[in-house]
Amino acid sequence: MITAVNNFPVSVLFNIFSNVVYAVPRYQREYKWGKIHWENLFDDILDNNPGYFLGSIICINPKEAVENPQMELVDGQQRLLTLSLMCAAIYRALKFQENLLDEEQKNELFNLKRKLVISPGVAQIRVIPQIQGHNLEDYRALLSKIGIISPCDALPYAGNRKIYKAFEYFNDRIEKLANGNGNNLLAIMGLLDKISKASMVTIQVSSHSDAYILFESLNNRGMPLTAIDLIKNKLLAHLESIEQGKIDYYYDEWNKLLRYLGENYDIQERFFRHYYNAFRDDLKAIHQVPIARKSNLILIYEKLIENDAREFLQKVKAAGRLYAKLLAPHPEHALHNLEKPLKDLERIQGAPSYLLMLYLLKREEEMSLDEKHLEKIVQLLVCFFVRRNLTDIPPTRDLTRLFMEIIEKLSGTTGEDSIATIRNKLIEVSADDNFFRSKLEGPIYQENVNVSRFILCALAEQGMTHEIWRDLWDVKNKQFVWTIEHIFPQGERIPHAWVDMIAGGAEDKAKDFQQAYVHKLGNLTISGYNPTLSNKSFEEKRDRKDKKGSYVGYRNGLKLNEDLADCPEWSIEQIKDRTVKLVNQAMELFKWV
Repeated sequence: MITAVNNFPVSVLFNIFSNVVYAVPRYQREYKWGKIHWENLFDDILDNNPGYFLGSIICINPKEAVENPQMELVDGQQRLLTLSLMCAAIYRALKFQENLLDEEQKNELFNLKRKLVISPGVAQIRVIPQIQGHNLEDYRALLSKIGIISPCDALPYAGNRKIYKAFEYFNDRIEKLANGNGNNLLAIMGLLDKISKASMVTIQVSSHSDAYILFESLNNRGMPLTAIDLIKNKLLAHLESIEQGKIDYYYDEWNKLLRYLGENYDIQERFFRHYYNAFRDDLKAIHQVPIARKSNLILIYEKLIENDAREFLQKVKAAGRLYAKLLAPHPEHALHNLEKPLKDLERIQGAPSYLLMLYLLKREEEMSLDEKHLEKIVQLLVCFFVRRNLTDIPPTRDLTRLFMEIIEKLSGTTGEDSIATIRNKLIEVSADDNFFRSKLEGPIYQENVNVSRFILCALAEQGMTHEIWRDLWDVKNKQFVWTIEHIFPQGERIPHAWVDMIAGGAEDKAKDFQQAYVHKLGNLTISGYNPTLSNKSFEEKRDRKDKKGSYVGYRNGLKLNEDLADCPEWSIEQIKDRTVKLVNQAMELFKWV
């Protein structure tokens, strides 16, 4: 049974006067959150008002917390552990400037330590990660490193695992936040205040069976009303009040809009943000905000509906039809000459630029744009996102404002001048070629798997003709048919055949080589999916065939693999040489044109 449901601020969950501990049971998955999750959580807290809702957690607490302070955290462990890592990064930032803190700030620093560790003397940490993947050991070593608990040694390669990577990500974000503010201490303290005031619903149950029943109940009863549901309800209610008897007609018109966008709620919600941001200059007279976000979306559309509901529905439906051309959920909506470039833009996670593309499609005629112009623009955007997603320049949080600024600069431009305006702005905000090259030369797979796959597929496609075209993005059973393959395997246990080949039988040397070179571009390729391929010997990988007798290993006919097809062995020098070759090809392929 549910014993308690409370909407607590984080400061109460991490109450310095409470002995409550949140322990992740070993049967739960290990810490899996990555950069996109860290970024979203940080930006959500930073960009919203104090008290922002972060979601819920479910704990098993057989007794009252006073009697049994350790609660088993069965849902929400990724978010709660990430919050504790964010707090640890803030502690580190404040500790570095301790001599500049006033008495109140020093007290906040002390309290922050008590939020993370209940009893420093016995090192009773507040959030206890589970033991898989060295989560607990890495977390304790990290807290030790910044002086929150007594010294303990970090395990080998801790810096390559998620706990440390999350901590370093937050260190970097906090440093940039502080440097971008006139008073860096004030900025850090402001962030800490927002974290402390952010709220989470805490649901306590008394047993594992109760937790299971709760999961089932939450899943079966469906989701609460979304922002899109509320906008629809507001629109139809308003139209019914001014034009009775036509509600079925307007309901059908609304459903046409949603059919353009498809059933994915995230895409629907993104469209409504993009619509306002793309046409803000036209809409700000009705309701003006600097930027449409999830948090203000309902208010924006309430104002647009109240201004003129019929005109709003007509215009937003027309914009939805144009947006469908970017998504191409229906063949009749597709821009056929732009099909491949737009697919590339989607695959490189370029959806933030759809607000610019929506604007261009709407203004296509008055800006004298044809499909050749649009194709050049999409190619520029693909180039931009390859570079941006690998270098993190500009940061994700700046992308919406960037494309809104480009739209402002496009006023009065036509044709090639419009392309030049877009190109110049994208180059201005992007990392330079030297930094982009350095990222290509580094452990690119470890930095960004999606960009790695996109670059490898793009390089492989350069050597294809229409006669021998292969769809490297084909998916069967929710799995890519063609997948990234590490030639020198990345597994923790390096097979003996590889130790002998790479390091002359020296296992420690092979491990060092693996750490330094396994994720570099020169050690990556594309091969037919086979879950057993990764730890095979080089010869087996090279000569692998499928059940039909077709090569799926390195003799699969892809130009990307031409220097592997007849190679008798693999070495560190070959990884270095192939990295140089592929980096040069990528620099050429994704240069500004």
